[in-house]
Parts: sequence; structure tokens; C-alpha cells
Amino acid sequence: MAQRGLPVVVVMGVSGSGKSTVGRALAAELGVEYAEGDEFHPEANIAKMAAGIPLDDADRAPWLDLVAAWMGERTDGGVVTCSALKRVYRDRLRAAAPDAFFLHLAAPRDELAHRMADRTGHFMPSSLLDSQLAALEPLAEDERGQTVDATRDPADLARETAAELREL
Repeated sequence: MAQRGLPVVVVMGVSGSGKSTVGRALAAELGVEYAEGDEFHPEANIAKMAAGIPLDDADRAPWLDLVAAWMGERTDGGVVTCSALKRVYRDRLRAAAPDAFFLHLAAPRDELAHRMADRTGHFMPSSLLDSQLAALEPLAEDERGQTVDATRDPADLARETAAELREL
């Protein structure tokens, strides 16, 4: 467990779920370091996604290892965004930070598609949403974390999650 009693939080979900917005707000609420998971992607992954080609497990492995390394270096909590779509990916992250807490942002497909269509300057095209939804494995009962409604106000989600994490 982190010195302050705070775990590293992985804000997870498919593209368009609000990971970056909620992640930044949660890190600010907790007073911990924030890392944008997309920044850990190798250029080849970004190029592949920008071309509308879904990543496979082999593509994701080096990225997950970089996210996990960041997580493992945190001794006072932290917040990182990472789609963490599959249980095996979350297990890989937990290997570096066993006390990690996964905050899964879930929203209806139509809402996700609308958000993706409205955003600018992001490499992930809307055409990859369905492949992400198909790969998504929701948190299992034995995984430390919770699933929340990503259509709610991000500031409220961050505030409520921060309060819950302080109670752990």
C-alpha cells in the first residue's frame, strides 16, 4: 500500500469514456501525480490506431509494461489512464502495483460514439469503438475497483471516488 494509504488508480474504459477528464480531476482531488496512458504508446501503436487498425495483444504488451512500470514507481498513490480492456491486461498492471484500484468508466455505445465524433486532436478514430467494446471484459468481483456511470459529471465522479479511496 502507498505511504499515504492511497493506491495507484487506473481509470479504465473504452475510448470516449472520459478517462483523461476524470483521471486529471481525480489526481487533483487526491493530490497525487497523474499520467496519461496514451503517452506511453509507441509511435507504431498510434500510427496503427490512427489508420483505423485495432491493436492486438502483442501491440499492447510493451505499452502495458510501460504503464505498469510507472505504476510500480509510485510510493504515494497516483492516477493513470489506461483502457485496461481485458482481465489479463489488468493482471499485468497489478503485477507492478498489487494494490491498484481500477475505476471503470462505463457509458452506452451511442454516448461513446457521440463523444468520439465530437473530439478533435485525438488519434483514435470512432471506427475502432466497436472493436474496443468487443474486447472489453468488465471488472470481475475479485478485482479491486468499481464501475461507474461515465455519463455523470466528471468532477462529481472524481470527488466521490476520492472520498471512497480515502476510506479504503
